[in-house]
Amino acid sequence: MVKGLNGVYDIGIIGAGIVGLATAYQISRKRPDLKIVILEKEAEVAAHQSGHNSGVIHSGIYYTPGGSKALNCLRGYAMLLEFCAKYDIPHEVCGKVIVACDQKEMPQLEQIKARGIANGLQGLKMLRAEEVNEKEPHVSCMAGIWVPQAGIVDYKSVAKKYQHLIQQHGATMLFNTQLTGMDIHNGVQLLTNQGDLSVKLAINCAGLYSDKIARLSMPELDIRILPFRGEYYQLKTEKQYLVNNLIYPTPNPNFPFLGVHFTRMMKGGIEAGPNAVLAFKREGYSRWDINFKELSETLVFPGFRRIAAKYWRDGWEEMKRSYSKKAFVSTLQRLIPAVQEADLVAAGAGVRAMACDPKGNLIDDFLFLEKPGVINVCNAPSPAATSSLSIGETIAEKAIKRF
Repeated sequence: MVKGLNGVYDIGIIGAGIVGLATAYQISRKRPDLKIVILEKEAEVAAHQSGHNSGVIHSGIYYTPGGSKALNCLRGYAMLLEFCAKYDIPHEVCGKVIVACDQKEMPQLEQIKARGIANGLQGLKMLRAEEVNEKEPHVSCMAGIWVPQAGIVDYKSVAKKYQHLIQQHGATMLFNTQLTGMDIHNGVQLLTNQGDLSVKLAINCAGLYSDKIARLSMPELDIRILPFRGEYYQLKTEKQYLVNNLIYPTPNPNFPFLGVHFTRMMKGGIEAGPNAVLAFKREGYSRWDINFKELSETLVFPGFRRIAAKYWRDGWEEMKRSYSKKAFVSTLQRLIPAVQEADLVAAGAGVRAMACDPKGNLIDDFLFLEKPGVINVCNAPSPAATSSLSIGETIAEKAIKRF
C-alpha cells in the first residue's frame, strides 16, 4: 500500500486531467459512499492537455450529428455553463465567427452551418462580409457564420474547482504518483512509483498515455496515441484591438484540425494558433523536446505511416509554420491582413492526444473500452474540456453499475 494510506479503495482514477477529475466529481455526487483515489504523476491537476488548451467553450457546431462528440458536447456545454455560474468561475459566452476567405470554402461553410442546425444550435446566422465586419472589423472574408453559443473559460480554474469539490466529498488525491503497472488477476492492484494499492475498479483517464495504460489490462489493443503539438503566438497589447472575440477559418475538410485562429483568453490577451505538428515526445511542448523511444514507437506504427502518406502536403505546411514565423503569420493574414510579424510574440503550446488505428484512421469520437475491473478512456480529444461533465457522467454511470 502507498505510505500513509489504509484499506482498499472502491475506485482508482488514473490521471487528474479535466476528464479524470470530472469523472471523480460525478461519481462522488452520485455515490458519496464509494471510496475514490486519484493518481496523478505531476504535482498538480490539469498539467497537460487540460491546462494547455485555448480555453474555448465549444458549441458543438463541427461534430457529426448523433455522434458521441456531438451528444457529449451539447450536454456538457449546458452542464459547464451551469457549473461555472454556480461556483463563480469566470467565463463568457461571447460568440464566434467562422469565416470563408474564398469561394471554394463556401460549400464547407454551408455544411458546417447545416451540422450546427442538425445538432440543435439556435441563432446560427450566415453573414455577408460586411456583417462579419460589424462583429470583427479587421477580418477579410467573403462570408461567415455567427455562432452565438461559443465562449471562453480558463479550464485550469474549472479543473481546480473539480479537485476542491471531490476532496470535500472525501476523495484522496495522490500527486507525484505514477502508475508503473497493473495486476487484474486478483482484484485490481495498481503499482506505482510510491507503492502499490488495491481498488475494485480502475478508470484510465491518462490522456496522452491512455493507450499505454490501457494495454496493461488489454494487451491486444491496437490503437495508438499520436501526439500532435499545437503552437501559439500572442498579439502584443497594442495590437489586441484587431480581435474582439473568437475568429475561426473554415476548416480544411481533408485535414483533421480546425486551422489557426484567434482567441480572446479569459485571463486577458489574444492568442493566435494553434498549428498541428508531430510532437517528438508525448508531452513535447517544444520542437526541442525529444524522447527517442516514444518517437520511434510513433514512426514505426503502421497507422502513423499511413497518415503521413495521406496528409504529407498539409503536414509539410504545418511544419513550415512551426519553424517559420513568417509562414505562420502569412496564414493568420488570410483572416486579418493587418497582422504583422512584429505584432506577435511566441506563446505557449499544447499537445493533442489523437487515437489512431493501424490502418491510419484517426478515431473521430470519444472511445471507452471496458473489461472486468477496468474502464479505459482511450480517446478524449477536443471538445473533451467543454464536454467534461457529460463525459464524467457517462463514465460514472458505467462505473456505478459495477457496485
